[in-house]
Amino acid sequence: MKILNQLAIETCDHGSGIVANAPSQTWCRIDGSPVLVGNDPAKKGIAGCPNMGPTIKPCTSTLNVEQGKSTFVKIGGKPVCLDTVVGGTDGTPPGATKYRVKFPGQIYVSTSG
Repeated sequence: MKILNQLAIETCDHGSGIVANAPSQTWCRIDGSPVLVGNDPAKKGIAGCPNMGPTIKPCTSTLNVEQGKSTFVKIGGKPVCLDTVVGGTDGTPPGATKYRVKFPGQIYVSTSG
């Protein structure tokens, strides 16, 4: 499993909604970009979700990370985020649509868990 950095690409299940990453720490980097830790992917904006309609709200932000945090590697006491990160979005209905990693932002550093 690859460790996520700020350049990671996460999208909502609708395919084109892109999560805006904002790392909570900046001192540990992979390939020049800060590593995502803890709940970094949560409560971030999503731009470009195509899921719209009269009673349908598009995905505009992420909810808490449900899975994909390392149980072994930590930075500043927080687990690093892995390319297996999954969480809900605020789209209709909230939590039913997920966001997932499409690219970890780097290809160099892996961990087994």
